[in-house]
Amino acid sequence: MAEATDGFEDPISTRNRIIAAAARLTCADGWSKVTMGRLAMEAGVSRQTVYNAVGSREDLAEAMVLTESAKFIFTILEGFDNHPDDLMPAIHAAVENTLVLAEGNELLRAVVSATHGADTELLPLLTTHSESLLGTVKVVVQDRVDQYEVALDPERISSIIDFVVRAVLSHVMQPTGTPRETAESITWLVSNVLGRTERSVASGA
Repeated sequence: MAEATDGFEDPISTRNRIIAAAARLTCADGWSKVTMGRLAMEAGVSRQTVYNAVGSREDLAEAMVLTESAKFIFTILEGFDNHPDDLMPAIHAAVENTLVLAEGNELLRAVVSATHGADTELLPLLTTHSESLLGTVKVVVQDRVDQYEVALDPERISSIIDFVVRAVLSHVMQPTGTPRETAESITWLVSNVLGRTERSVASGA
């Protein structure tokens, strides 16, 4: 349990600490065991502070899911932004960063699992946001890919992005190799698909 600090932290820091505590408790014991009283003890604040910071238990669940989703989005952006001039290394970095983040993050895996209809304890809370997460990830990746020169029709680029996003989410839920190995495999596939498709476009096939 954290040391009580009511009155000594700004509201944003307190809210973030409470959400982080909720995520820890959820991963350790399940969402059904997360009560506002127990959360207050874990975060080192009063019950009233919990309610003031996050609202109802349903509001807390929403904040927790959105916080984990934001981490997921940020690591994808970071991968692309670190390689602004070369698409393949950018894809590799985004995929590897995402899979590294997912290692040991049970709550993130639960959010992602809900995009595939997994029957988890948190599913009723995750469904709406997980569906929007899938769409948001595609938009984020599309926005970054649009900054590179790719000689393909937008529809084909969109299809490739859909494949990559769904492949990465599957590996988040059920890894078949290390993050680096998986990133290398996915990047190799994309590189080959892009190369063959671009050659076909250039030849008029």
